[in-house]
Amino acid sequence: MLRCSQTSGLCTNVDLHVEKLQAGLPASRMTSLGDTSPEEFRKQLHELADWVADFRQHIGSLRVAPNPAVAGPGAILAALPAEPPEEGEPFEEILGDVDRVIVPGMVHWSHPMFLGYFGWTTTAPAILGEIITAPLNVNAMTWRTCPAATELETVVVDWIRQWVHLPQEFGGVVYDTASVGVMHALAVAREEVTQTILSAPSHGGASSRSFQRRTGDRRSLQAGLPASRSVRKRGLVAAGAPVFRIYASEQAHSSAEKAAIALGLGEENVQRVPTDAQFRMDPSVLREMITRDVRDNFRPLAVIATVGTTSTASVDPVPEISKICRENKMWLHIDGAYGAGFSILPENKSLTVGWSEADSIVVNPHKSLFVPLDFSVLYVRDLERLRRVFTLVPEYLRGDTVEAQKNYMDYGIQLGRRFRALKAWVIFRSFGREGMAARLHEYIRLANVLTEWIKSDARFELAAPVSMGVVCFRFVGSAAGCGDAGPRSAPSATDDKLDELNSDIVEEINASGRAYLTQTKLRGRTVMRIGLGNVLTTEEHLRNAWEMICETANAL
Repeated sequence: MLRCSQTSGLCTNVDLHVEKLQAGLPASRMTSLGDTSPEEFRKQLHELADWVADFRQHIGSLRVAPNPAVAGPGAILAALPAEPPEEGEPFEEILGDVDRVIVPGMVHWSHPMFLGYFGWTTTAPAILGEIITAPLNVNAMTWRTCPAATELETVVVDWIRQWVHLPQEFGGVVYDTASVGVMHALAVAREEVTQTILSAPSHGGASSRSFQRRTGDRRSLQAGLPASRSVRKRGLVAAGAPVFRIYASEQAHSSAEKAAIALGLGEENVQRVPTDAQFRMDPSVLREMITRDVRDNFRPLAVIATVGTTSTASVDPVPEISKICRENKMWLHIDGAYGAGFSILPENKSLTVGWSEADSIVVNPHKSLFVPLDFSVLYVRDLERLRRVFTLVPEYLRGDTVEAQKNYMDYGIQLGRRFRALKAWVIFRSFGREGMAARLHEYIRLANVLTEWIKSDARFELAAPVSMGVVCFRFVGSAAGCGDAGPRSAPSATDDKLDELNSDIVEEINASGRAYLTQTKLRGRTVMRIGLGNVLTTEEHLRNAWEMICETANAL
């Protein structure tokens, strides 16, 4: 039996055993320093497989949201030990605590009665894809660290590109969420526009220089500029960058402000553009705002056009917005996080008009293409523009960097990257485009069914045009029963009181655990909102939810 080497200092199992005894570790934890035995692991996997299948089969019998009386703020903290475990525990005990503490303390986004946000979903193929991904446990940062992860990501990203009808010149990279995607897109815009301004010819007088700064062609100046003109190298102040403006509709996602904060552009420099009667960005007002900002010595940087806004799923007029961006040499980013997925339907190809003029577009398959959280793809017209801003290879990675291959760590701030593409690949192969399209058609059908119910009840009214799987509506007056209120009459309460009642209906239903809705503000008024996007949700579930809304309205 070997002992410690006097020359190398390496010790054998005997010496480690003695050290553990001296450290007071229990004998049960000294039998092996490796992993769980294959036999025990196989047993645990079978146990977990049964747990997952049972959970999925019976999820409809669970409360959608925790019971506030027993799982209010701090309840989970109180149910768990405050100090970390000193010794290991059996898997059976851990899984038992999942049932006892975790599951009752969750909002179950995969529940068929979860009708909030965009009806977040998961599927059996998605769960299988996650299970396959976990034991592989690769870091998809460079091609060499995992060729399969890199090349599969390239394939999956291009499949999505084809489905949403983007030209081949668009390349993509997988991030976690659209918020991260827009931040990266605006970082490229910031770099390119700054370099364009500072590279404009200086002849022609002050007014001419001002015009050149506003309209210089950024695409001819993307590479080879001195580091002194680079925000990437010097920062905004040292590079002499102006005060930039970003434009998004008043219905657009708050990720625009977060990106501006992170990039040093300033939250206040995100300008919210008013919307029309259909909650779409008003291009005429956008044009006026840009003109005013140029006059006031701001530099218009980018417009974020949304295809499927968070509150109403409205679609901004991308063709008109893209024209304004071209005229002003501005970056056009399309937030298609939700709506882009619906363009896989042949009848929705019109959604994509103008997309080819964009500089970047984000698509979230975890919202409308059945991939579980998190999976978001940022597409950039000429992906090299993204790489130029973020590529940075430290010495400790040069041995694992093959310049001739795509290294996805070069396309963002993240170095460690999950093998996200595998789960998407499993799902897309399991459903195919036709299977996903059929399910999207069903969401649209259910949204139209709910719309008819709302129109048939005089106490309720639609608050926005119905788009994709999102329905916004409002309780507006009293009646004796659901669906039989008779001719529509004027509300019997003030708008403020109705706001309170609409909010109370949502809160009451959510607290009951029988369903989960969301609420939002449109034109300053509180409205109820249902998002359909769960593969388990049927018309019967939707009918039950509608009856709950009617009953709760009566009670309140």
